Amino acid sequence: MRRGAGLAVLVAAVGLVASACGNGVIDKSTDGVPPAEATGTLRVLLPSFPASNDGRKAFAKVAEDFNKKYPKMKVEPDYATYGNLNEKISTSIAAGIPYDVMVTGVGWIQTFASKRLFADLGDYGVTADTIRDKSIGALIPSASYDGKIYAYPLLADARAAALRISAFKEAGLDPDKPPTSMAEIKVAAEKLTKRDANGTITRSGFDLAAPTSFRQTYTTLLASTGTPLYKDGQANYSNEKGLETLNWLKSMINNVQPYGQQNASAQPLVLTGDAAMGIVGGAVDCSEKGVGQANCDDLKFFRFNSGTEVEFVGGDLASIGSRSRHKEAAWSFIESLTEPATVDAIAKLNRKIPAYKDAVNSPQAQSNPLSKFVAGGLELAIYEGGSANWLEMRANFDAQLTQAVLGQKDPAKVLANLAGQSR
Repeated sequence: MRRGAGLAVLVAAVGLVASACGNGVIDKSTDGVPPAEATGTLRVLLPSFPASNDGRKAFAKVAEDFNKKYPKMKVEPDYATYGNLNEKISTSIAAGIPYDVMVTGVGWIQTFASKRLFADLGDYGVTADTIRDKSIGALIPSASYDGKIYAYPLLADARAAALRISAFKEAGLDPDKPPTSMAEIKVAAEKLTKRDANGTITRSGFDLAAPTSFRQTYTTLLASTGTPLYKDGQANYSNEKGLETLNWLKSMINNVQPYGQQNASAQPLVLTGDAAMGIVGGAVDCSEKGVGQANCDDLKFFRFNSGTEVEFVGGDLASIGSRSRHKEAAWSFIESLTEPATVDAIAKLNRKIPAYKDAVNSPQAQSNPLSKFVAGGLELAIYEGGSANWLEMRANFDAQLTQAVLGQKDPAKVLANLAGQSR
């Protein structure tokens, strides 16, 4: 769920939007032209299809469905990754050859919409009620900016927490009553942490998910107190709850988990038994190729709740480029992209949850116990970001949180400084 860099390039390129008009080679507009008569190339940028044979086959089916309505139009996919997505968007702006459909991530919409790179989907009948009725209502804020909808949810990349049943029983804790608040988790984690004779941690009591990055964990924990990271586009963390959350993280590192801990398999530590509790992603492979059935049987999943039960959700959202000359066709392509069978195929390829109404009964949710658990909590979704400049400041947000957690900077000053940078 962590996104790549390239924002400096993007911000610079956005300044070229006005001057780039007319440059490059782009088609004549097909808006208003009957679909059966429309010609040209629909340029699609998306990280949702892996650049593999399976990914290309799945994309071809979407293009085939689109071509039933627009038979004379060519579909040109650009199989981006979240590592090069910004660079590709900025390059297209500078070249004057815009993408017609762009799939980006949760937390990205406000930045791109504020820079007028996305079209208002209200022009195509998409409202908050549309998403609430057909998709996940809790994802409406992540698809919105300034009261308008600029993206349609495609996939949800959710997180939960997990505990090892055997570790809980060994420590005299009840695995059927998971700790959910920060206070409860800290008490349990300290009991569950194992050390050798020298005091070195040999099993972490709680895995905070990322070895050196606390941004998304901080966002989740803060939201569990009923405090969203941003409120109406304004920073909402330089306050009592924000400081309490950051100090909690500080109290955990090198107490119940060594800073920078990770395992060779890059799996969440609780899945491999290297931690007794911890944050996990949205899927677990219980086969012998994965963590194995024995490990899966020793897991119980839960969500953070320090007053408000929440589930961190990232994911993929589809938007229409504001400078597209095929906006009506672009919306038709998004309709094909969000067909349940299509979303199911993409979800399987990415091990994410389809962002449609009955996600809990989707093939991906039913394929493993963790996906089923997170699919059942999508209406509790919270997400990172919320300001127009979030993508520009999140790397610094991460860096400063780390400095506070490691005792290098005063936590209250860090939060005040970050809030001052937000806009």
